[in-house]
Amino acid sequence: MEIEETTTEAVEVTKLERASRSVKNYVLGSMAIGVIPVPMVDLAVLTGVQLKMLHSLSDLYEIEFSKNMGKSILAALLGGFVPTSTSMTAASLTKYVPVIGQTTGIVSMVILAGASTYAVGKVFIQHFESGGTFLNFDPESVRTYFAEEFKKGQEVVSKLKPNKSES
Repeated sequence: MEIEETTTEAVEVTKLERASRSVKNYVLGSMAIGVIPVPMVDLAVLTGVQLKMLHSLSDLYEIEFSKNMGKSILAALLGGFVPTSTSMTAASLTKYVPVIGQTTGIVSMVILAGASTYAVGKVFIQHFESGGTFLNFDPESVRTYFAEEFKKGQEVVSKLKPNKSES
């Protein structure tokens, strides 16, 4: 009996750990979206993935989710962080230029999509962990934290790239 209780405790994963794993999975999915060769379609699909991530996190934290509110919050959070929104649009549009533009656009979008998804996920994990909801989320108050997490996200994304020598 004691062994079963110990095993159950060892297997129990905290909500924070589950949320972090979920964000990592959405980061990987976002990186894959960067490979979509059609300009602007990648941004639309990325928004959908980030909304789904917010929905998953809200389910985990038992917070009511509204797709419309999620869209508004993402637009306010990402739109207010000018380097991200401008860079992602530019990277997507670069795909119109044959060969070099496509390659550059894809590489840039992979990094920017993954890093922005990472930052959005980390911002909402922190917000939900502190008892916040979508109704009291203030994008302006997390701008600095988002920027820090975006930079960390770029590092995380670069480490997620397959590297056979590290296997």
